[in-house]
Amino acid sequence: MDFLVGGLAGVGAGFFSNPFDVVKTRMQLQGELRAKGQHAVHYRNIPHAMYTIVKHDGIASLQKGLVPALWFQLVVNGVRLGIYQQADNYGFLRDKTGNTVFINSLFFGAVSGACGAFFGSPLQLVKTQLMSYSSEKIAVGTQHAHRGFVYATRRIYEKNGFGGLWRGAHGMMIRNSIGSASQIACYSVCKEWMDRNDVFQQSKYMSAFMASNVGAITKTVALTPMDVIMTRLYNQGVDAQGRGVLYSGIMDCARKITKAEGLTAFYKGMAPSYLRQAPHTVLLLVFWDILKNLQQAWETQSMVKDIHQ
Repeated sequence: MDFLVGGLAGVGAGFFSNPFDVVKTRMQLQGELRAKGQHAVHYRNIPHAMYTIVKHDGIASLQKGLVPALWFQLVVNGVRLGIYQQADNYGFLRDKTGNTVFINSLFFGAVSGACGAFFGSPLQLVKTQLMSYSSEKIAVGTQHAHRGFVYATRRIYEKNGFGGLWRGAHGMMIRNSIGSASQIACYSVCKEWMDRNDVFQQSKYMSAFMASNVGAITKTVALTPMDVIMTRLYNQGVDAQGRGVLYSGIMDCARKITKAEGLTAFYKGMAPSYLRQAPHTVLLLVFWDILKNLQQAWETQSMVKDIHQ
């Protein structure tokens, strides 16, 4: 049940944050391996990017990649939050007074994030390639011309085999490990501090809302460089052997970005990334809190019913 609760929380959050993910992906691919001023700028900022996408590809394009994105949320957060909750259930996260130990939360957040990323990597691969595809006038990065989720999955499998669907999985595991650890550890510690000190207690979920914003900021800053690298690796074309035509791996990608675009390129798309992470993290963790409370209430009710019987 813990795994299902985590997955459903991710799906609920993913639907609302997906348009910002589309914008973030396009901005991270814009000017790929080109120096500043040496490439066309189709997406100047978030409002301009949304206007440009809608103008050329229609309003529905802001939800490109939604199907694999929601499946990704179900799988990744189901595994991630499920493992994290199990660690909490077995007493690995808290001290003798019941407070979350930051380093323990950080560790299990990283481990659970890496596990979730491994299972969700094929969905992220397909999602990235679907989000990057656009009208020729505003195209950035490699254009894969997939017609949809099933078509893209089948096409990748036919071209590169089963292993091709997990191309870049190791990088995705590092990315999610960083993001998960920073997000969930900051959220847990901040929320408990607010609850203990009677801060933001105006409503039942106010502390969860505020703590999740702290988690979103921390995650965005920590995650963005690796997120840029993974967007590039996932979206690049591959040769007949399934090897990337632009980058051979994480270090090669980082080196080429630094050389061609400069260190600031690692924070391309940070604004839409935050605007995606903020509502996504808030909705994810608040939904998670609500669903856990409903789960606990249902389990308590079942126990009471069994006792009376």
